[in-house]
Amino acid sequence: MNSSALAYGKKLFSIALIFNALVCIVYAVGLLTGFYADNWVLYPPYIFNGNLFWAVIAASILNIFPAAYIGQVKTGRLWFHHYVYGFLVLGLSVAFLVVCTSVSLLNLFTSNITDVTVNVGRFFVLGGLALVLDDLPDVSNKTASFIRRLKFIAHQGRKLIQAVQGLLGFACLYFSVAISIGMAQNPGWVTVANLVFVGTLLITSITSFWSVTRKVWHKIVPK
Repeated sequence: MNSSALAYGKKLFSIALIFNALVCIVYAVGLLTGFYADNWVLYPPYIFNGNLFWAVIAASILNIFPAAYIGQVKTGRLWFHHYVYGFLVLGLSVAFLVVCTSVSLLNLFTSNITDVTVNVGRFFVLGGLALVLDDLPDVSNKTASFIRRLKFIAHQGRKLIQAVQGLLGFACLYFSVAISIGMAQNPGWVTVANLVFVGTLLITSITSFWSVTRKVWHKIVPK
């Protein structure tokens, strides 16, 4: 395979995994908001405590680093770093949501919204954010220094982080299987939102297991 095509493939895969992590976080935040604010009972009886969805957020955050590690390849750029395009997509998406919808930016990622227009806007907001996160060290010297500091801390506790990531991966797999069983037994649960959530949870668990088996946290070192 052409080395340039392979590099771009890894970069796109990296951005896709970061995007998946962000989507998972948004879903979990929405569910936890309903759980705490509106006393939702989440996927009974297959998930016995809604507080467990904090594990999804933790797993997704931890997965961002291994995902970005995959994308550490040399690629050319079209005029600008891709974080510039990320900020551009972010700005345009937020402007679109402000002009075309009535949802407040505060509720954008803390509420369960089924409106198609809002969800299209959220999709591009998360896409822009994924581009920025993948290229975050290049945004400024301060962000590069901050990322190096995080890598140093992570490297010091790499064994603990690896163990925690493995446990969180099993938690996400449990959620994915539990919700899938719930949908099989309750046809009313079969919605686009639940199908997407199950898919993102499965990808999150697989990414966690891959990171643990490949000992990625041992390879993420400050430079």
